Amino acid sequence: MRSIGEMARDSGLSVSTLRFYDGAGVLVPAWVDPVSGYRWYGAEQLEESRLLGRLRRAGMPLADIRLVLAGWSSADTDLVRKLLEAHLRRLERGLSDARSEFSTVRALLECREKPMTVLRTTATTTTATATATAAIDATATVRLTVSAPDLAAALDAVRFAAGTDPDLPVLGGVLFDIEGDALRVVATDRYRMAVARAGTSGHGGPRVQVVVPSPLADAMRALLSDGAPVSLAVDGGRVTLEAGDRQTAGQCVDHDFPDYRRLVRLPAGRRALVDVAAFREALESGPVRAGEAREQEGVSCDLSVLKVTADGAVTVCEDGDDDRHRVAVNREFLLHALAAAGARDRLVLEFGAPTAPLAIRRTDTEDTFSLLMPVRLED
Repeated sequence: MRSIGEMARDSGLSVSTLRFYDGAGVLVPAWVDPVSGYRWYGAEQLEESRLLGRLRRAGMPLADIRLVLAGWSSADTDLVRKLLEAHLRRLERGLSDARSEFSTVRALLECREKPMTVLRTTATTTTATATATAAIDATATVRLTVSAPDLAAALDAVRFAAGTDPDLPVLGGVLFDIEGDALRVVATDRYRMAVARAGTSGHGGPRVQVVVPSPLADAMRALLSDGAPVSLAVDGGRVTLEAGDRQTAGQCVDHDFPDYRRLVRLPAGRRALVDVAAFREALESGPVRAGEAREQEGVSCDLSVLKVTADGAVTVCEDGDDDRHRVAVNREFLLHALAAAGARDRLVLEFGAPTAPLAIRRTDTEDTFSLLMPVRLED
């Protein structure tokens, strides 16, 4: 194993940078000495650290880098390639937009220099989409029974986090991860992730994963209106849900989902218990920061800046509050996560570093939770 100093020397990243990526949950050390707090890294993490540095120099957001490293460690080359292509297209669009804006500025400058000259400028923006396919294991055949209320609750807990980016179709569905007696459902759009668990019976085989398109997941949810057990079957690339005499079925998304288990391994943080109703009211009526979420596709959104006070309460920061432990998140995303947690009086918020995901957890289980990527504040 490498010490953090050796890792810095061999990877080209500084010690402070490695500490930053640990705090952000991007490159977490393989082992931390419980007495000294000293970080140690595994041999395989050297390649990941060098890859991380290259991606960061190319301007890739941390949310995407986390998925790239997850795909890299699991040899999911299809996902990695698609993330690289999507980021390259964003860079190309940004360069095209920048050239157009510069062209307009030059034209305006020429107008100032030659006021009698009439110039016409046109700005065009091009978009491109690309798709790639990865084979699903057509030999996988699974049939199991699951409680309708459990599956309904699991889908309700994660559906809000499913993506809509046409460049990343695999994130536009819900992962069904079947292993042993558990069915875990997962959704992510890179900037938020939700995980939930439902108990099953009837499956004793190996782990099977399929990505259910969001419309099909919604159709499944519509069948889960009563408490009777339902049957879930996976046959190659097709998934079927039977509820009594009703049935819905369809093809799975023909791409591999990122290794979500790696993405939820976060550094230990501070936990705070919140009264959901009061916290929601504080978010809806409290101060917000309007600005560019640079790490979230540059989309303008309202930000809620949160901090944990000395007595363990979570507050929404006023403008001018410069607490170094404050965390800014997309307010709409946070409200969605609270709603997806269901009718619960209390939830646990887990704060890591200001650059680490904010976790929203239930008090009765560790198997159902949401993660929100923070937004870096300009100041």
